[in-house]
Order: sequence, then C-alpha cells, then structure tokens
Amino acid sequence: MPRVLFFAVYIAITVYCIADAVQHPDSEPYGLPRWAWVAIILLFPYLGAGVWLFLKFSRRTGGAHPRSAGPIAPDDDPDYLRWLKDQERRRKRQGGE
Repeated sequence: MPRVLFFAVYIAITVYCIADAVQHPDSEPYGLPRWAWVAIILLFPYLGAGVWLFLKFSRRTGGAHPRSAGPIAPDDDPDYLRWLKDQERRRKRQGGE
C-alpha cells in the first residue's frame, strides 16, 4: 500500500507541475524554456517537481502576473486628477462668458 501511495503522489505532483509549466505566461519561466522544465520534471522524480514548486511559491512575481506600479483607481491617478481640474476650469470659463 505505501508503494501505491508513493507512486500516486508522484503522478499527481508531476501532472500538476507539467500542466503549470506548460500554461505559464512566460515563454521562459524561471530562466529555462518550457520544454526544459517538462524534461526536468519528468527525468528527475520528485526533485524536478520540487524545484518547480519551490520557485513558483518562493517568488512573488514568478507564479503570477506582476501588478503594475501605477495607480489602481482613477482618483489615485495624478494625470486623471489634472485632467478633471482642466475640465472644471474650461466649464467655468465657458459658463462665465
């Protein structure tokens, strides 16, 4: 029974890591091409999948899309606030004349 469990865990982890590597948004995730990651995961049981999982969860920007450093909402954007002030000035000029 322990052998079957050991083999089932290996299959599950390997399938998960290969699917994750193939679907990764970067063409070269973690510095290697996708095909190289698939080969490493398949050729080195547990070690290849362990390295993939370690890199995925240890790096913030590796597993997910990195967020932009720009403003999140329009009222946080200084360009948008400047545009609003310009629009307000134009309305006052047009209404007052």
